[in-house]
Amino acid sequence: MTALFVPRLLLITPPKDEDGQMMTVLEAALQGGVDAVLLRKKDMGSGHLLALAAKLRLLTRQYKARLLIHSQADICLAVDADGVHIGSSHISKAQEIRQYLGHGKSISASCHHAADLHEATSSGVDFALLSPVFVTATHPDCIPLGVGRFMLLSKQIPLPVLALGGIGTHNRNTLAHYGVAVIGAIWDANDPKQAALALST
Repeated sequence: MTALFVPRLLLITPPKDEDGQMMTVLEAALQGGVDAVLLRKKDMGSGHLLALAAKLRLLTRQYKARLLIHSQADICLAVDADGVHIGSSHISKAQEIRQYLGHGKSISASCHHAADLHEATSSGVDFALLSPVFVTATHPDCIPLGVGRFMLLSKQIPLPVLALGGIGTHNRNTLAHYGVAVIGAIWDANDPKQAALALST
């Protein structure tokens, strides 16, 4: 991945995989148009995370999709993933992470307001995820930005910005000019491939 690559449809891994169907759903989603996957498993031990990252690397390469690793730059390098994604509280570490990764890897960051976006810009982040745009089950207590506020904030900085939070096939068209990141819209879909197709167009 180069700094010029910005996902059109980024799929974030689910918090849990209780029925063991993650790889099956993921492959269907990749067939439907997911062009980047973010591996986020905050409670998973390093050994299991490394093994899962290696599986995801093989599958994403098969479909020419990018793989991002949440927070752990060492895992990113170990499986030759395409980049590292960091939370809003770690944006200041972007330059340090870039030095560790070397060239050819991207760094993205979660942002929730204007201050985060400006910090991401000054820290050399390649693109940002701004959330929540809509009401979301993942963070039900967060006040959504709404489409208008999202667009206003995203236009204030030079970074590419992806929309995250409560995005599904029913409201994707309101963000037609932006890339989106999703979780439940695909993992909870009856037909993950068709959901991905609808979300990627």
